[in-house]
Amino acid sequence: MLSDIDICRTAPLQSIQAIAEKAGLQPSEYQSQGRHKAKVSLQSVKRLQHAQTGKLVVITAITPTPLGEGKTVTTIALAQGMQKLSRSVMACIRQPSMGPIFGVKGGAAGGGYSQVAPMDQLNLHLTGDIHAVTAAHNLAAAAIDARLYHEERLGYADFEHRSGLKALRIDNQQVTWKRVMDHNDRALRMITVGQNESGKTINGFERHDGFDISAASELMAILALAQDLQDLRKRIGQIVVAYTLDGEPVTTEDLQVAGAMTVCMKDAIEPTLMQTLEGVPTLIHSGPFANIAHGNSSIIADNIATKLADYTITEGGFGSDMGFEKACNIKAQVSGKSPDCAVIVATLRGLKANSGLYDLRPGQAIPDTLIQPDSQALIAGFTNLKWHIDNVNQYGIPAVVAINRFPQDTDEEIQQLIELIHALPNKVDVALSEGFAKGGQGTLDLAQKVIAQCESSAISTFTPLYKLTDTLEDKLSAVAIKGYGASRINLSEQAQQQLLRLTEQGFANLAVCLAKTPLSITTDSQVKGAPKDFIVDIRELKLCAGAGFIYALCGNVMTMPGLPEKPAFMSLDIDENGEIVGLS
Repeated sequence: MLSDIDICRTAPLQSIQAIAEKAGLQPSEYQSQGRHKAKVSLQSVKRLQHAQTGKLVVITAITPTPLGEGKTVTTIALAQGMQKLSRSVMACIRQPSMGPIFGVKGGAAGGGYSQVAPMDQLNLHLTGDIHAVTAAHNLAAAAIDARLYHEERLGYADFEHRSGLKALRIDNQQVTWKRVMDHNDRALRMITVGQNESGKTINGFERHDGFDISAASELMAILALAQDLQDLRKRIGQIVVAYTLDGEPVTTEDLQVAGAMTVCMKDAIEPTLMQTLEGVPTLIHSGPFANIAHGNSSIIADNIATKLADYTITEGGFGSDMGFEKACNIKAQVSGKSPDCAVIVATLRGLKANSGLYDLRPGQAIPDTLIQPDSQALIAGFTNLKWHIDNVNQYGIPAVVAINRFPQDTDEEIQQLIELIHALPNKVDVALSEGFAKGGQGTLDLAQKVIAQCESSAISTFTPLYKLTDTLEDKLSAVAIKGYGASRINLSEQAQQQLLRLTEQGFANLAVCLAKTPLSITTDSQVKGAPKDFIVDIRELKLCAGAGFIYALCGNVMTMPGLPEKPAFMSLDIDENGEIVGLS
């Protein structure tokens, strides 16, 4: 079989004008960015606001493994399968971050015959949205250090006299806004800024700082949750970047940088239109990580797609305890649109990896035994799939299990898994998904079952885990206990103090976002299967007032990944024709 990039290059793609027309966009509602991508104007949202809203299908998965379960492949393949059934359909996915592309994961355009194309453009830069987020974020960081420098250099009274501005009196030990970049670079997690030659202060005043990856920026979460440009501007102005010497929050509005940050992101608010290999219109927008933010594509993209198409297929990052949980408890509560159906992607090798009988680590070779028949490991790992089915169902959302088939999978083990699913008391549909090798043709059964579930769920029973009016501690407990199966949460002394301060400052009505490892339902990546009655340790709370949530750092989760021993970038290069090679 050809490589992903070779499959993409040999596929006959339609012009972006033809894709836009197929989607139902008017010529004035998009601007071409080359032959195969376009920016979609928010004018389309206004025109379509009274159109009927189509069904929203969220692709989620079992607990991820270093092997990859194939959520994006399934997202694209299902959209292509629905198109083959003559359904009006669009897909919505996040823009890939270059950190994972050059690190371990590789690209995020799907794979095989179920890709968004051109895959090299999607994976590398696209239309520059992530760079716009990076620029806007770092502009605020520069504004903070500039204000610190001038106020401390002149003194507060002289600064006010010279500038005509009110001194903010920022506590340089309570600056919460780090810098960002779109690469994995562990060496930048902790840095010192403002260093000078002896006796000088021209570079600013020294303080500790650090970098996060751009996808972890609050601006990326805001981009995904904003309803329009005005909402984006309002949310950016609400970002808390530091605290004063009196402990009061300092916002980007206080720094008078929010307007300029919005200017940096003015074009980024428009989704990018592309196509799958079979010509399904696909919107690419935002890119928040699900282990740090809410891990879903944008509300704006969903709003456009669900008004243009009868079915919109999107995905939530990582397993259902991560992106799907946040799609329900954060995104749906903002947008007012809950999923109509969920597809839970499972693989034989992924379930065996979740059995706890294998020690798998990112970047290591796959053991041969993992892709060989192993009934014991499959049965042990099935508890993880059952957990995710129960988890989706508790939100009142019907689920279909998609068994993403790999070439090494045997018919006997596939049948064993199907029988285990059929034996469950809550009766869930299951279908094989062979989109990687067969494109839309490989998901016809899955598409029919998803359509049937969507049509049978006309009366919504959607039930989030908490209400926004609950206390912050109750919301954190709800996600940990109801959402993960924990016995309780354990707040560090620092987190307890932060919880009290956030409540006193009027932020108790925000949603909560638990940042934890995606490799386990617990906060310990080594715990596999479907554990119960564990404790969720919360070490720190971080305010994202603009995004509308408070995220809790659990376990040892990092907001700046590092590169492995053998990074994926080592395979990337340019051939004699100037074409990219080694991208997957």
